[in-house]
Amino acid sequence: MATVAVETFVEVPAARVWDAIADVGAVHERLLPGRVAAAELDGDFRILTMPNGARIRELIIAIDHELRRMAYSVVEGQAMPLTYHQAAFQVVEAAEGRTKVVWTTDVLPHALAPAVRARVERGILEMKAVLESAV
Repeated sequence: MATVAVETFVEVPAARVWDAIADVGAVHERLLPGRVAAAELDGDFRILTMPNGARIRELIIAIDHELRRMAYSVVEGQAMPLTYHQAAFQVVEAAEGRTKVVWTTDVLPHALAPAVRARVERGILEMKAVLESAV
């Protein structure tokens, strides 16, 4: 299994960053507006609608407020031919008013890791911009 890990520092307090990441039903408003058009919750599942109408179904595995960690797995509708996808966000207080966000994704097949890395790298920068503009 290939692991893709990216991180960034956000000039926002960790509690605010965590609040946005833990709000799994509002990813389209609080983290990735423009990339995600809508999000709905169905029990432990989140269904994302993309701007082109494509839908992705994710299983929300964990929202751990103590660890500030949210884990999910794409189970249907992924754009790439992945046979396995599981990811997690970790929010770490770096200094007063500054937060480190780590996004780790495990994928199969290994050959798709570079394509996943490109998406995750772009996504974390988009989230950083949205979080910092909301302050």
